Amino acid sequence: MLWAANLGAVAFHPWPVRRGDTDHPDELRLDLDPQPGTDYADAVRAARELRAVLDEHGLRGWPKTSGGRGLHVLVPIRPDWTFVEVRRAAIACGRELERRMPDRVTVEWWKEERGERIFVDYNQAARDRTIASAYSVRPRPHAPVSAPLRWEEIDDAVPEDFDIRTMPVRYAEAGDVHADMDEERFDLEPLLEPARRDEAERGLGDLPYPPDHPKMPGEPSRVRPSRARKPPEDGSGTPAAPH
Repeated sequence: MLWAANLGAVAFHPWPVRRGDTDHPDELRLDLDPQPGTDYADAVRAARELRAVLDEHGLRGWPKTSGGRGLHVLVPIRPDWTFVEVRRAAIACGRELERRMPDRVTVEWWKEERGERIFVDYNQAARDRTIASAYSVRPRPHAPVSAPLRWEEIDDAVPEDFDIRTMPVRYAEAGDVHADMDEERFDLEPLLEPARRDEAERGLGDLPYPPDHPKMPGEPSRVRPSRARKPPEDGSGTPAAPH
């Protein structure tokens, strides 16, 4: 469990593992992150399609607000897969969403390539990366809370309505709407199969890790695309003359 205190708020960031086996996650976390020009309503549209993707692969997700403008969808899984495999499953989900909603969803790691779309932050599934837990207070004005939701609530929910003052009232009235999350743990293989198919048939392998993460086998370049396109310098600090 990691925690951070800012602006008088305490945010809890638990690992997606049980302490008995810290190398095998028992939760797939899918982070729908609005980019500039998009908002919570766009995240909701992506979440509805994500729910369909999960259903088609025999998995069930539990949604919650991020405490900001986005949504998190949590999927309890059996602890049979490594962090690398769970992250590849998150990438497979993101790529399938991107195929279904190309103008609304992206898995592009580089901000300059995301556009006004919802970013499926697959790197939240990387080892040592965490997201704020349910009911965690976020370090922002009015102390918003990452609020667990029922699927039927996501369209009408207003993230700003969930904060340190209103959440106790909601909990007293509705209880923990994620209380049944631990009743079943799901098989990740149905998502790993399309990940393998993406690589074999479409040449879609791994995606970049965060900059502070160790370089991984098969990982593509971490050089920002616009920087990679710049002409090489001749050693004097100026672009080399074309041949």
